[in-house]
Amino acid sequence: MVFPGSATRCEVGRLTPLLKEGCTRLLRSFVLLLCGLLVSASPTHVVGQADTSRHPGAREQTYLIIRSDDAGMSHSVNAGLEKLMETGLPVSVSVMFPTPWYQETVEMLKRHPEVAVGIHLTLNSEWKNYRWGPVSGRSAVPTLVDADGYFFPSSEAFYRNRPDVREVEKELRAQIERALRSGLKIDYVDYHMGTVLHYPEFRELTERLAREFGFGMSEYFGETSHDPQYSAAPGNKGDSLVALIHRLPPRFNLVITHVGVDDPELAALVDMNTSFPLPDMSKNRQAELDALTSKRFRDALKARNVQLLTYRQLIAMQGLKSMRRPEG
Repeated sequence: MVFPGSATRCEVGRLTPLLKEGCTRLLRSFVLLLCGLLVSASPTHVVGQADTSRHPGAREQTYLIIRSDDAGMSHSVNAGLEKLMETGLPVSVSVMFPTPWYQETVEMLKRHPEVAVGIHLTLNSEWKNYRWGPVSGRSAVPTLVDADGYFFPSSEAFYRNRPDVREVEKELRAQIERALRSGLKIDYVDYHMGTVLHYPEFRELTERLAREFGFGMSEYFGETSHDPQYSAAPGNKGDSLVALIHRLPPRFNLVITHVGVDDPELAALVDMNTSFPLPDMSKNRQAELDALTSKRFRDALKARNVQLLTYRQLIAMQGLKSMRRPEG
């Protein structure tokens, strides 16, 4: 008896090859679907984004900050700084607010608002026959000055006079307040001759003031600091600077420079600092300026794909909360 909808033995025989073919197609479709799901679950590779799983040794970007110190020290130093700023290179300029020519520096920097501005915290005056003293006044901070009311020429001489940390704070605050009154946007602080970082009590004070006023601190963002061109002979400073560019490590680097124009004013100054004094100081500062403004330097930056940053840009990238006291 044949039930409605059923197939005879002969019909079943004819359908068997068709059923096998259908099962094969169905299995093939299932496998393709499963592969597609697995691919879609893997991380998407974005064009232009480093794929660290494929390239575990992929090189990080190399950045360089040019920090030019001693702005305001003299007119010839300011003239060198202006030549450097006029190149359009991203630079950070550190101003000595106790010095006689700082007001000229302020006027220059207002013409170059793209330049990052730092306070070059100053507790020393190291040039023979050309001295300066505290912004707060010599009678307000007597332990910071010599018998003539000037800052001491070296960190060691300063510390031998047993400076009162309360007077150091009074003077550093006076320098910061003068900087803020100037109308400049202040981005960071750094340290003339390193004096405020040489001794723990002054380092802690400087860190506290930076937090209070919301300033960055140079060398507190993981920058590797370099200045080989400083001690190189004037004729070799260009070679030294280019060689530095070719060996810069990835991430953030800092080159500290001291520029000026070799003229009678700068040539008359004699360095009384006991740490790394340079003869022919005006020729050394002119040579640093020439090296930084040279085509060789720009070509070296391009060849290594080194990106210049100012401290203002670095702070925007990392934030003030990223600051850490450097080791050592």
